[in-house]
Amino acid sequence: MKTQLLDAFLEYLVAERSAPENTLKAYATDLSGFLAWAQQQELEISSVRSPDLAAFISFCQAAGLKPNSINRRLSAVKQFFRFLLEEGIITNDPTRDLVMPKRGHYLPEVLSSEEVERLINAPDINTLLGIRDKAMLEILYATGLRVSELVSLRMNNVDLNLGYLITRGKGGKERLVPVGESARIWVAHYIEEVRPSLVKDSRDDIFLSKRGEVMSRQNFWYMVKRYARQAGIYKAISPHTLRHSFATHLLSGGADLRSLQMMLGHADISTTQIYTHISSQRLKEVHAACHPRG
Repeated sequence: MKTQLLDAFLEYLVAERSAPENTLKAYATDLSGFLAWAQQQELEISSVRSPDLAAFISFCQAAGLKPNSINRRLSAVKQFFRFLLEEGIITNDPTRDLVMPKRGHYLPEVLSSEEVERLINAPDINTLLGIRDKAMLEILYATGLRVSELVSLRMNNVDLNLGYLITRGKGGKERLVPVGESARIWVAHYIEEVRPSLVKDSRDDIFLSKRGEVMSRQNFWYMVKRYARQAGIYKAISPHTLRHSFATHLLSGGADLRSLQMMLGHADISTTQIYTHISSQRLKEVHAACHPRG
């Protein structure tokens, strides 16, 4: 029964809200965790009340989840119960007076400019795949794209002569992002010299695997990890680290928050403001390291 309700909710998100695949996967994961917990507690969905949700929060905290992760799960639970109420499946919304845990200041890992250079220069550009990998790293750092946006780029999304690309981010919203000179050079090199030997059909995806298929997010994640080790970078990084580094370096260089928000595709500028905390923390570290009385 619980699985049927979850499936009905996900179908509702697709039909009524045109939710993208990533959103559906996130809701499915978070709600599956909640429903599994409810089953362990022998709770029927119709009998869930506010104290039960408080117990679920305590369970998540004991499991070591961070406030932001708990809030994401609770947000999914709230949307789920709101749907059940609207459908007449329940008569009482237990999340109505739910108090979300206080969010912590999550400061993502970023690379220094020197570390970025080492990472981008790690691929062997004497090989075809090395040229592809360098082009992907170059454009990821040059634009701050999400990895899902990077691997879904198509030939008509990029204008290397004018120096911009068009991407479709969360919620299906399109945005225009400038592309720097170094990234333009390497992407052009890849498209002209490497891509023709990889493409197997008429597909117009830009970045392809050695089998001619679209590069997957997971394979790119492994690729970044491998090149980080080769570059002697031992931070816990992922493709998203280059997005964080892009934003932090722009802000440190004088970019304004509104422009950065547009380039990153954030719906709310409060999301972009996290990078002001990173910059402030970096200033404190520099002061402590360099000032005689730091």
